[in-house]
Amino acid sequence: MRSIPILMYHHIDTVPARDDPLWTLRVAPSAFAAQMRWMAGLGYRGLSMRDLLPYLRGEKAGKVFGITFDDGYCNVLEHAAPVLAQWGFTSTCYFVAAKLGQSNDWDAHLNIAPTRLMDADQVRRWASLGQEVGSHTLDHCHLPQLAPALAGEQIVASRTALETVVQSPVVSFCYPYGDWHPALAATVRDAGYSNATLTERGLATARDDPFALPRVTVSAFTTLPKFLFKCLTRAEDRRRR
Repeated sequence: MRSIPILMYHHIDTVPARDDPLWTLRVAPSAFAAQMRWMAGLGYRGLSMRDLLPYLRGEKAGKVFGITFDDGYCNVLEHAAPVLAQWGFTSTCYFVAAKLGQSNDWDAHLNIAPTRLMDADQVRRWASLGQEVGSHTLDHCHLPQLAPALAGEQIVASRTALETVVQSPVVSFCYPYGDWHPALAATVRDAGYSNATLTERGLATARDDPFALPRVTVSAFTTLPKFLFKCLTRAEDRRRR
């Protein structure tokens, strides 16, 4: 069965010192550029979740992989967008709808310097470049910890807010922290999304629930050989290792 890697990034920026609690979430711009160059050189095309779905469903065939960015940091627009444009790749950035133009205050308890999130104009700029706008809830909350009605509001209202910003459908969702359960997946489906991704590691196949898709984590310590191994080794072979 065909296995498709869906890459998970957060920041594309200078990697800080290792005493930063979240240093692994940053991938250097040069590393990101090399990863995309190698995939393109191997004949692969990077796609947003919206563009990837027909391949996941078996409606289209080809050498493709998904590209996703969590949270909506300005450094993604600055450093990743030009590389994606260079290779004609599309990607999905999951935005925290009530935090546009603010910072990652959900990490404040870690006593780290805040990082700026794209504002509404920058989100529109991202979309105008052919990149997809996805939802990451209103507040980057732990959805399973909320009452069902409040979780539903986070899922539905974030989609509505982002659609107002970009004036186009928002169909892709990502669970903050990877926190989910089947009832939440049903809520995401009923809210009008077509897919949702997790932080669970693995390659996606047609057997996967489209509202619980695994991804390939790309971090500060993902060397190029390790990156290629993660992306190009079939799911069945990886399970046997």
